[in-house]
Amino acid sequence: MSELKTLLEEKRKLVDKKATEYRQVRDDWNNRTKEHLTTRNNLNTEVRELIANVRTQRELREQKNEEVRDKKQRRSECNKVVRAAKDRLSELRGDSGDSRDEGHGHGRRGRRDKKVTVHSLRREFERLEREFEQGRHTGKNEIKVMDRLKKIRAQIQNMERSEEDNEELKEAREVLRKALESQEASHLEVTRAAEEAQQAHDLMIEWNEEVNRKREVAEEAHRKLRRSKKEADQAHHHYIVSIRCLHSTQQIIKAIQGIASGTAPEKSSSEGVQDLMSKLMSGETLSTEQLMELQRFE
Repeated sequence: MSELKTLLEEKRKLVDKKATEYRQVRDDWNNRTKEHLTTRNNLNTEVRELIANVRTQRELREQKNEEVRDKKQRRSECNKVVRAAKDRLSELRGDSGDSRDEGHGHGRRGRRDKKVTVHSLRREFERLEREFEQGRHTGKNEIKVMDRLKKIRAQIQNMERSEEDNEELKEAREVLRKALESQEASHLEVTRAAEEAQQAHDLMIEWNEEVNRKREVAEEAHRKLRRSKKEADQAHHHYIVSIRCLHSTQQIIKAIQGIASGTAPEKSSSEGVQDLMSKLMSGETLSTEQLMELQRFE
């Protein structure tokens, strides 16, 4: 009997040590579980906020794209007004004959019959000036080109002065000026709206990528949460089994002591422990304090 008691005491100490180890492992995994749970929940909150931002930017982008379409329609209308104003001014200046001759003139006669206008003179002036800068006119030809440029400049000035006395031309030029201003303003509005739409699109893409990144991190935290919870449950299960073995060993040791001394264990000393063991054996959940009381009981 003495040898059995000694063996049981050794087993009891071993089981008690194991129970303590399992409890510590369980508590460590429970702490990790709490950390992973907090991390996952925080990340999921950030993901929801980012998704809301993505939705907002998408709506803003669609709004700006609609605005771009409206602004382009307005610009197209301004372009038509500008073309009409230019055509009217060309008609009053006689430039229409210039373009007609370019299309239907034949050989030297076609070029010779072209009507001289401010527009045609400016084109010739710009062409000669460009060729002169490129070094295509040298020597005597250079002097001829310089003289021709002076004549063209004087001719343009004379024609523009004569146009100043023409009220219809002045009015047409003013109409064109205002049409060009409206055209430029509408183009700037299109550009601004397009830039804002692009900015909203770029930000939407950026936040959408951030959503994917955060979601991956949140999923990783969730996987760690499941693993830590599984490990904690497993350690807790081993702890419960150790407590049951410990209690059974303690009960056997007390029975041996009672037999040896001729007395039975006092009910008052084991009453609370029996109640806790009954709950444990029936599957009820005990608090950590109650489980530690069982482990301490000898």
